Amino acid sequence: MGMTMNAISRSQIYVLDQDAALDFYVNKLGMEVNTDQDLGFMRWLTVNLPGDPEREILLEKPGPPALDPATAEQVRELLTKGALGGYLFMTTDDARKTHEDLVAKGVEITDEPTERPYGIDFGIRDPFGNRIRIGQMFPRA
Repeated sequence: MGMTMNAISRSQIYVLDQDAALDFYVNKLGMEVNTDQDLGFMRWLTVNLPGDPEREILLEKPGPPALDPATAEQVRELLTKGALGGYLFMTTDDARKTHEDLVAKGVEITDEPTERPYGIDFGIRDPFGNRIRIGQMFPRA
C-alpha cells in the first residue's frame, strides 16, 4: 500500500502588503491570525477561519527566499494588474447575509450572489487582486 495524504494544512497567496492583508482578512473577513513570525529571511504570516486552525493560508509577500528580486518585481506587477491573483473558496451558511455584511465593510464585490446548481455564491477581491468565492452550498444528492 502506498502513502496516503490526510489533509491540506496550508495554502498560499501573494499579497503586496502583509499589514494591509492582515487588516483585510482579519477585520473584514473575520479570520484569525494563526502565526505571525519574523523568520529573518521572511515574515511568516498565516490566517485561518475561526475554529479551523489546522487549515492556514500563508499571506506571502513576493520576494526571498522563494523569488529573486527581478522575479518578485514581475509578480508584484502582475498582481497589481489583476493578472496573477490566487483563488480562495470559502463556504457560508447564508450567502446573501454574508454578502450584505461585506458590502457594509466596503469589500470589493466582483459578482453578486447568484443561485447556481450547486448553491448560492458570489465573488469578492482582496486589495491585491486575489479572487475569493463565497458559497452557500446546497446539500449533495
